[in-house]
Amino acid sequence: MTTITSEAIEATERLIRPHIRRTPVVETWGSDFGLNQAALIFKLELCQHGGSFKTRGAFANLLTRTIPPIGVVAASGGNHGVAVAYAAWKLGIPARIFVPTVSSASKVDKIRSFGAALVVSGDRYSDALAASQQWADESGALPIHAFDQFETLLGQGTLGLEFAQQVPDVETLLVAVGGGGLIGGIAAWFADRVERRTLKIIGVEPTLAPTLTHALRAGRTVDAPADGIAADSLAPRRIGELVFPIAQKYVNDVILVSDESIADAQEKLWRTLRIVAEPGGAAACAALFSQLYVPKAGERVGVVISGGNTTAVNFSKPSVPEPEISPSERNNSD
Repeated sequence: MTTITSEAIEATERLIRPHIRRTPVVETWGSDFGLNQAALIFKLELCQHGGSFKTRGAFANLLTRTIPPIGVVAASGGNHGVAVAYAAWKLGIPARIFVPTVSSASKVDKIRSFGAALVVSGDRYSDALAASQQWADESGALPIHAFDQFETLLGQGTLGLEFAQQVPDVETLLVAVGGGGLIGGIAAWFADRVERRTLKIIGVEPTLAPTLTHALRAGRTVDAPADGIAADSLAPRRIGELVFPIAQKYVNDVILVSDESIADAQEKLWRTLRIVAEPGGAAACAALFSQLYVPKAGERVGVVISGGNTTAVNFSKPSVPEPEISPSERNNSD
């Protein structure tokens, strides 16, 4: 296995920098959410092109690998598909995206908006992945894996690099886990700080999709349940083979959060900071807001809000009938 090093992540960051946004951070206090006086620093990766961190890995793949004339193929619960479709559109590369029926309408619509061919196949990500692999074998298209791919991990690791530049004194970092591409890339970037115990990296998973939790208990990658409110982004059934040894070595703990706490985190982010996060994007926040992770007073806690592809807030204009105006009123207004 090729090592995911900080040097390789830095080189990837230089390559993809013209194509990605440097997403902002927002710092506030735990007291805003009924917690103690810890400093909370939210990394707003939902502001990334395509609405999630996945765009980093998509560009890392498309800019470093040899693309056949037929283009690329990807399987996704939604966000990876959006990212690959966006990156392919920007670079003029044909793309075919396989998604399961669980994918949200907002993500499916975004994939279509970037001109990718869309195929709905099966109920869960693993079904879409199998169909995409069959298409790659038949067509010769290049598969772009959502998390278990060297280039994908390097791309997601650039988020860690960027956050380290923005918040060099962060002490704890909470990261949602699905297939593990994000936490794997971030952990690889911060490996030295984790080893020196100047930073803790904590994974957060839905109770109904505990991929990393099951793998750590078994000492290897194993199948896990794949369900819940964030099933379109955090339920791949199995943690990535490339991810697991990184997580095993550099992730300090994994916290399981309920669907109810994820929905509550979405609501609190909107009510307090006017941030519209999708369930997977709000999962890391759920560990804090439900007090499953309780920071020390004054602790500087980073939280990655990883995606915002949702229609959770309805911005449609209300239909209000125009008032009737009598002829006399109309004449008086002339």
